[in-house]
Amino acid sequence: MTQPLQETQVAASALGITLQLLEVEGANPDLDGAFGRATSGRADALIVLPGPVLERHMKRVVDLAAMTRLPAMYPTKEFVEAGGLMSYGPDFVDLFRRAATYVDKILKGTKPADLPVEQPTRFELVINLGAAKSLGLTIPASLLARADEVIE
Repeated sequence: MTQPLQETQVAASALGITLQLLEVEGANPDLDGAFGRATSGRADALIVLPGPVLERHMKRVVDLAAMTRLPAMYPTKEFVEAGGLMSYGPDFVDLFRRAATYVDKILKGTKPADLPVEQPTRFELVINLGAAKSLGLTIPASLLARADEVIE
């Protein structure tokens, strides 16, 4: 079980929310079947956890969420730029900038083993108002004010 999944399960349990796990794997994942199970299971929303399979099929995931009218939270802003509702995840531009300082230190002679492992420190919230409107959702002004980017 991945760390994001474990953390999501802990948070859901603390909030009294029941999770319905819909795993998809492989080069040709059964996305239609997964979304079918979500709707037949009466899912109220969707949380897409980070991973290469869903990122590779990003547009299809976003389209299926819209077709099934499931409000969805995604791991990266690229999903939102593709039409998804919202994302919350690491700011990759910041991560790449910080990685460049590691490269600089290594090129100047620091042993990689002597460098500390760091976690992301900057996260970004991106909201797509067009997707919200198509789902019939009103995003509270307080949430919009906290967003790093709002897509009209």
